[in-house]
Amino acid sequence: MNDVIIVAQSLTKIYDQMTDYPVKSLDHVSLEVKDGEFIAIMGPSGSGKTTLIQCLSTMDQPTDGQVYLYGQPLSHFTDYEICQFRNQKIGFIFQDYQLLDYLTIEENIAFPLSMNNVPTNKIKERVQKISYKIGVEDILKKYPGECSGGQKQRVAIARAFIGQPEMIIADEPTGNLDSQNTFELMNILKAFHEKEHKTIVLVTHDVMVASYASRLLYIQDGKITEQLHRDDFQNQNEYFKHIVKLNSQERYMLFQNG
Repeated sequence: MNDVIIVAQSLTKIYDQMTDYPVKSLDHVSLEVKDGEFIAIMGPSGSGKTTLIQCLSTMDQPTDGQVYLYGQPLSHFTDYEICQFRNQKIGFIFQDYQLLDYLTIEENIAFPLSMNNVPTNKIKERVQKISYKIGVEDILKKYPGECSGGQKQRVAIARAFIGQPEMIIADEPTGNLDSQNTFELMNILKAFHEKEHKTIVLVTHDVMVASYASRLLYIQDGKITEQLHRDDFQNQNEYFKHIVKLNSQERYMLFQNG
């Protein structure tokens, strides 16, 4: 059985709690993230997807409920230990890349290692290795402003991978990409997951992207309303069809209730 990395227990997150218009982004959400899983989270805009992964990755704290890291409640960790967990165990990929424009591509990829005081020779070695693997070795001396969207997202992936994290958290990583770049990016993530047995938690609106995951969570109004497991279906095509059907049904219900 795979070890459980993160457990979310009855997470509730309320923004603007002390105002006249509080917003409940999460409503008693519980789930486990196991070592080596590939989880996709879908749902309409404003449903709580990003808030959920922010809480799972310790980027944000729930208003109520508890997050457990390797069986220990988050409240037992110091701020420094939480920061170390996030820096050493998790790689982040964002829709808008979040590259530093004043750094070269090489420096952007190396940034997490530089922040952790890794020796310069080790940094260069690992940047070269990951850049060839991701396919950005020809643009290392360029700046982000000189690169296409697809190139920027590859750089963001390289930066996320370079620290050799145990988990990747990806928030709409294909949101700004065309279909070809989306296909290439997802195959990179798929290879990372299958060859290195790493955990991926990914938020997406794209049913094709979601079909790469072994487990799908559908979240609406701050609650997980549906789950699909790829192993419950005869083949990948059946799994994809059910994701499309689920997404269409949930959006139709949202429209009807609206």
